[in-house]
Amino acid sequence: MTAFLATVVVGIGTYLSRGIFILALARKNIPETVLVTLQFVAPAVLGALVVALLIDDSGVVAIGMPEVVALAAGGAVAYKTRNHILTLVVGLVIFWLVRALV
Repeated sequence: MTAFLATVVVGIGTYLSRGIFILALARKNIPETVLVTLQFVAPAVLGALVVALLIDDSGVVAIGMPEVVALAAGGAVAYKTRNHILTLVVGLVIFWLVRALV
């Protein structure tokens, strides 16, 4: 199987897995408990991304100056704005800048 074919198959599978839920729930009322639970998806994904960034392949925590500064900046933005996208963008930009300078 070529890389292109694998990419197409995974893309179709992803599209179908998302599309099925959208079509199935289009005319349904979603319970309030589900809506409240869905509010925690973005912070959970952001936490998973942070953990993946801080752990190397052998499972050892690998934190340097760029990671610490980016986490502090991202944490401050998250605390102040409660905006997940802005938090991610600021954290990434600070990480890249500090890594380029150090």
